[in-house]
Amino acid sequence: MHIGGNKNLSTEVLAHFENNWNQHDGNGDGFQDSPQVRQYNLQNRWLWKNGNYIFHAGLGFLKEDRMSGQTRHTHHLAPGATPYRINIGTNRYEGYMKHAFILDPKHGTNIALMGNISMHEQAADYGIKHYDVNEKNAYASLVFETNVAEVHNLSAGLSMNHDYLHQNLNLTDPTAISANYGNRYPLSNDVESETTSGAYVQYTLNLHNRLVAMAGVRIDHSNVYGTFVTPRFHIKWAPTDVLTLRLSAGKGYRSPHALAENNYLMASGRRLVVDPKLQQEAAWNYGTNMAFNIPIRNRLLKVNAEYYYTHFTSQTIIDYDTDPLTLHIGNLDGKSYSHTFQIDASYPVFRGFELTAAYRYSLVKATYGGRLLSKPLQSRYKALLTASYKTPLGLWQFDATFALNGGGRMPTPYTTADGTPSWQHNYSAYGQLNAQITRNFRHFALYVGGENLTNYKQKNPIIGYHNPWSQTFEPTLVYGPIEGAMVYAGIRLNLGKRM
Repeated sequence: MHIGGNKNLSTEVLAHFENNWNQHDGNGDGFQDSPQVRQYNLQNRWLWKNGNYIFHAGLGFLKEDRMSGQTRHTHHLAPGATPYRINIGTNRYEGYMKHAFILDPKHGTNIALMGNISMHEQAADYGIKHYDVNEKNAYASLVFETNVAEVHNLSAGLSMNHDYLHQNLNLTDPTAISANYGNRYPLSNDVESETTSGAYVQYTLNLHNRLVAMAGVRIDHSNVYGTFVTPRFHIKWAPTDVLTLRLSAGKGYRSPHALAENNYLMASGRRLVVDPKLQQEAAWNYGTNMAFNIPIRNRLLKVNAEYYYTHFTSQTIIDYDTDPLTLHIGNLDGKSYSHTFQIDASYPVFRGFELTAAYRYSLVKATYGGRLLSKPLQSRYKALLTASYKTPLGLWQFDATFALNGGGRMPTPYTTADGTPSWQHNYSAYGQLNAQITRNFRHFALYVGGENLTNYKQKNPIIGYHNPWSQTFEPTLVYGPIEGAMVYAGIRLNLGKRM
């Protein structure tokens, strides 16, 4: 939406409100199948364009409350007993800006200054465990790009990133000793702070889009992990209009934050142990892709086949297997890798109607307690079939998707005090059907649809639900939907021009 008739300045306001405050326990285990959620989400974006200068900025705010756990009317709750509850409150504030200066349009020479800041506040209760975290992030980068010659492009940049986490984990009932947190936990006023500055340079050779090769390297220095180098290489070759080949290789690094990223693990009754010093994650990535555009009856059949391999040299591992009463977050000690193969195809059968099919196979393994095992709760494959039809004037749109999720491995089972196995070794494949019908109008659209129309539900998703205050209570081993079929209806409004 333009402001005051000024064609150079435009803005948009995006708002979202969600209020799902009903409790539902379809499987009768005394726990809510999904959390109650109340969310407010607001964003404001601005764009200014004047000659060779572009300014882009925005602000965002999110407030969300989630409640879950045992229902007070459950027959599993003894008279006068305290129900096991999970309450999570989140506030997030963020802002960003970008200044871009086009110095020489003929040679594609430009410089850009970008920055963003955010603050993420969360207060969570998992039974008697109370976890607070305040995360602040600031990022800035300066980027320069130019075409040295017709087929040569050079870009370089500087960046700085600062992460700050202040977290507390305590027991609201200090007399309860069934949950043991190892040597570090409970913790109070724990601070994780990291500042990383770096620079990169990248060269691209573009021979009329038939052959594009890119090589780049960046060097970063972290006040926590020291100096590290990140190389990458990409090449695209299109020998014909029918076939495009791509190859890529590179290395990546990541700084782990054990509790902030995995706080859902605190819902478990197991002993939680976190290694006192987690290493920076590092991995080599390799990939190849073949894309085909095959003309059939004046339409294009698009087929993509790709394969990616990731080899971790350092990784943060969540170990469910070594000790049945302990969750251990620690450093990788052994091998860890993933092989992923995917093929997909899409074809417009006739005007407005398109079919898409895809299949992905994943082999993901890591070392847990000295054993190389498949990653738990990771489906081995996924198949997808999507059909979409839009009427000639675009007034009606019909969409349907069927997904087949392959089986996977559950963590090594253990036996409870009464001799009953707590969970099975593996889970089987399951299918899901989603569909939606949309009626478009000039400034709004009405839609109605359904999710999980095949009504598949994971059986007994919460292990030990009879006694949520014990170490055998385990609600985090969820691999599939807990709720059955769901129908919905809604309206989308378009009150102005989008930027």
